[in-house]
Amino acid sequence: MEAVDRSALTLQRFHKSAFDCLLFMQRTYRKGGITIMGSSVILPKQLPVMPLPGAVLFPHALLPLYIFEPRYRQMLQHALQHHRMFCVTLIKPSCPAWHAPEDFFQLATVGLIRACVGRGDGTSNLILQGLQRVRFASFKQETPFPIAKIDVVESRDATTVETEALGAKVLELYSNLKSNGRQLPAKIDRYLAELRDLEMLADLIASTFVNDPLRRQRVLEEHSLNQRLRFLIRYLHDEIGNAAA
Repeated sequence: MEAVDRSALTLQRFHKSAFDCLLFMQRTYRKGGITIMGSSVILPKQLPVMPLPGAVLFPHALLPLYIFEPRYRQMLQHALQHHRMFCVTLIKPSCPAWHAPEDFFQLATVGLIRACVGRGDGTSNLILQGLQRVRFASFKQETPFPIAKIDVVESRDATTVETEALGAKVLELYSNLKSNGRQLPAKIDRYLAELRDLEMLADLIASTFVNDPLRRQRVLEEHSLNQRLRFLIRYLHDEIGNAAA
């Protein structure tokens, strides 16, 4: 019991570190990789894939995971031995469990393992930080866990006056959600008020406040930042209406 408590405390400390890291993350692109906090993170050409029910990972967002299935223990070991990365993708709602790549969405997000706490029973808790939208081009293997060749997916729109107006509307709706008792932790809340990266804003708000997995997937898959913000405005209106009901 003591070992479990110590592991949980360690994970909490790692989680706080990763969360603080998210606040000050400076994210720029270079050919073949991403620069985060001044360090270059090179995306490999292929990565393991973890299909999950109801889970959509966005760039910039943090996702806590509990790894217990034998195949995903193998996947985690593979990731830790190589790039500390794997992709998270949503299993299609029509499939109670996945058996082939056709059972999950082909656009996903690469996640970087920011913290990992192993336990004596072979299970692990980890914190995954979303890095980049990618599309699966092909699969090197499908069992015991998928490994996919990935293509980077970039947003199409440059920031315009319209983009700024859409971003301001998203922040206004977030303020309405706060008045209904739904808000991000204080540090992130203060950070959002000054955020100028509207792509990051859209990803963080969608990850946190859009409850329907298919709606989150639709935001994730939209290449146009302006359209992504429009989807988000529509979905936030619905979330506010549901909260008021």
